Amino acid sequence: MRTFMAKAQDIKRKWYIIDAADKTLGRLATEAAMILRGKHKPIFTPHVDTGDHVIVINAEKVHLTGRKLQQKELITHSGYPGGIKRTSYEILIKSKPEKIVEKAIKGMLPHNSLGADMYRKLKVYRGPQHPHQAQQPEVWELQQSSGRED
Repeated sequence: MRTFMAKAQDIKRKWYIIDAADKTLGRLATEAAMILRGKHKPIFTPHVDTGDHVIVINAEKVHLTGRKLQQKELITHSGYPGGIKRTSYEILIKSKPEKIVEKAIKGMLPHNSLGADMYRKLKVYRGPQHPHQAQQPEVWELQQSSGRED
């Protein structure tokens, strides 16, 4: 018996659309990361990029639970002393909602060159419009949570 290892020529990539409207950020990010990695396919191989392309629409309507909107911050640093910048998610959701979704999904991908290749297949858009109609994307329905609803 031999273990199957996917090769680059075996992979057929599809395009999926995920609608983020009224979806919890973390649950949306885990589903998107799973598709980008290729874990939903039977040919999944950990060291090969077997994932598909993901288009996330309506990023401005994503939902954060608890007090994350006020307490969670995006922290950037210029590299110079005193060059730290903090931006709350409350401000980011109004100005750059795509950045919140991208950061959540990127954090769930491998932190190496393989993860960078997977991240390049992610497209996030603020509203319901996207320029990828030619790829004939399929709608991906998020799994229903089995926990309690807030």
